[in-house]
Amino acid sequence: MRALAAAAAAATATATAAAAAAPSPVRFPLRLVVTPRASLGHCRASSARSPRRACYATTMGDETSTSVATQSQEPAAVGAGSVKQQLSKLVIASLRTTVPEVEVEPMVEVCTAKFGDYQCNNAMGLWSRIKGSGTSFKNPNAIGQAIAKNLPPSDIIESTSVAGPGFVNIVLSNSWVAKRIQDMLVNGIKTWAPILPVKRAVLDFSSPNIAKEMHVGHLRSTIIGDTLARMFEFSNVEVLRRNHVGDWGTQFGMLIQYLFEKFPNWEEIGSQAIGDLQTFYKASKNRFDGDPEFKDRAQQAVVRLQGGEERYRAAWNKICEISRNEFDMVYKLLNVKLEEKGESFYNPFIPQVLEELNNKGLIKESEGAKVIFIEGHQIPLIVVKRDGGFNYASTDLAALWYRLNVEKAEWIIYVTDVGQQQHFDMFFNAARMAGWLPDPKEKKFPKTNHVGFGLVLGSDGKRFRTRSTEVVRLIELLDEAKSRSKSELLQRLTENGKIVDWTEEELEKTSEAVGYGAVKYADLKNNRLTNYTFSFEQMLSDKGNTAVYLQYAHARICSIIRKSNKDVEELKMSGAISLDHPDERVLGLYLIRFAEVVEEACTNLLPNVLCEYLYNLSEMFTRFYTNCQVVGSPEETSRLLLCQATAVVMRQCFELLGITPVYKL
Repeated sequence: MRALAAAAAAATATATAAAAAAPSPVRFPLRLVVTPRASLGHCRASSARSPRRACYATTMGDETSTSVATQSQEPAAVGAGSVKQQLSKLVIASLRTTVPEVEVEPMVEVCTAKFGDYQCNNAMGLWSRIKGSGTSFKNPNAIGQAIAKNLPPSDIIESTSVAGPGFVNIVLSNSWVAKRIQDMLVNGIKTWAPILPVKRAVLDFSSPNIAKEMHVGHLRSTIIGDTLARMFEFSNVEVLRRNHVGDWGTQFGMLIQYLFEKFPNWEEIGSQAIGDLQTFYKASKNRFDGDPEFKDRAQQAVVRLQGGEERYRAAWNKICEISRNEFDMVYKLLNVKLEEKGESFYNPFIPQVLEELNNKGLIKESEGAKVIFIEGHQIPLIVVKRDGGFNYASTDLAALWYRLNVEKAEWIIYVTDVGQQQHFDMFFNAARMAGWLPDPKEKKFPKTNHVGFGLVLGSDGKRFRTRSTEVVRLIELLDEAKSRSKSELLQRLTENGKIVDWTEEELEKTSEAVGYGAVKYADLKNNRLTNYTFSFEQMLSDKGNTAVYLQYAHARICSIIRKSNKDVEELKMSGAISLDHPDERVLGLYLIRFAEVVEEACTNLLPNVLCEYLYNLSEMFTRFYTNCQVVGSPEETSRLLLCQATAVVMRQCFELLGITPVYKL
């Protein structure tokens, strides 16, 4: 291991910050329970949607209402984690008083029925564990009554009631909800960031192959990975965004040899020799497949490249540079930031990592290759091919070793298509066999996850391609989205006579925001495990659950505030929010659930959870605005502040989804 440590130190001189000692993982003695939408770990494609857990047995008998005492209570910290996290802390304290001899996790869920806003569901589980042990409790309802009674005094809770077999319904205080919203307006949306149990994570996403163009297949990995990174970053996690590009391997011998033979003076004419990289790649591949002698020379070129010969390295660098420039154009349009650490970066670590695995007795010889046999899999994980070459598994093992030992990541997340599920399953198991990762059942860190996603389909239900059966170039797809968005915007503004109010720059920026945002949202709103059908007509529609509809909803809120001629910045400092109307309260409650929605999306690695919240928020605002007059009403100040809070939360959702909000449409 000393050799490994020395190699790591030498190869990471430029990554000192990333290699700094990581903070100790946050450990909770009582783990918060989040209802999953889909299981973590390895993905299975499914179109089923898991509904939120609703309240249980709210109409059962034995229901007792209790008003929570307000005297001598300490004000709750308005910005300390999500509402669910704050309620869970109160439940933890109650459980320790109620059943001090039992270690139990707080089970707090959103309640969708009329008896409460949240619900604690611990009583039945506790009863099954303590009945018959001499406990003084007669039934689960009695346990629920005790949990409710033992909740510490807090200005969060207005009242509690216990339903049926001990379900503790919790009603939040209107004044606390209003205070939490106003605090966010004054101090910023970051005060609503959830608290996650890790401080540093690696997100491995996008990862195209050098010398091949980014196509629609890369879209999902890029925008899903970017959204996950944004949500983790919002939650105060240091995210190492890694672009694990395919920049090493046998294809480079083919490309370099073709370059040398086609353009002996390539160094003088530079990029012009290669021209369009896709065309260049196809020409070299045709030569490689049809000319055995060229194939032999190309294989020798790989050896020379890997041996470090300067001329071959220079050609490799030029090809990589051209590819990166093309990738960067796409990333710029998508507003995605990545740090490249490709296969070539991890290549020097492979021999030492494999030596460690061999010393632990994990690597075996099989049919001329070196493999790791994984329990539950019929085929082994090949780490050295028959010809002595390395492969994806050897590179991934070296990268994981580096991320754990040098970058000190606590959570390493890989965003690829579901077709790679088996590879990651075997690769993660090999790491556990090596002692690098704990057993998943222990729920400890560090941990790894494969974030799988389905295919992008065309209208014919097959993989999305051009009419000439080529994969769709991502840059062309984004250009068309912007073009269509601009055409529809121009038509709408011309018809309603507002075109004179728009500058050309505003038209360009709005078309980009709406077009690119529509492409992203159409993908992200679906459960990532499912395939989805790509349709410009659907994604650019201003009706239903689309980014265009949501942009209009946000712009409408901004218009309401503008037409009031009131200074919202002044109002939020001098005014106050009240939630007396039922629709005001519904909107206020949903606003403050933002943090736990982000927490759930991060915990389960599902961006569609955030999309669902954003769409529902826009619907709730519409209901509020329909039933509650804003401008000119006695409650104008409070309702303008609710409008502003909704706009702020919507903008933060857009930000997390990588979508630029528009303020007028």
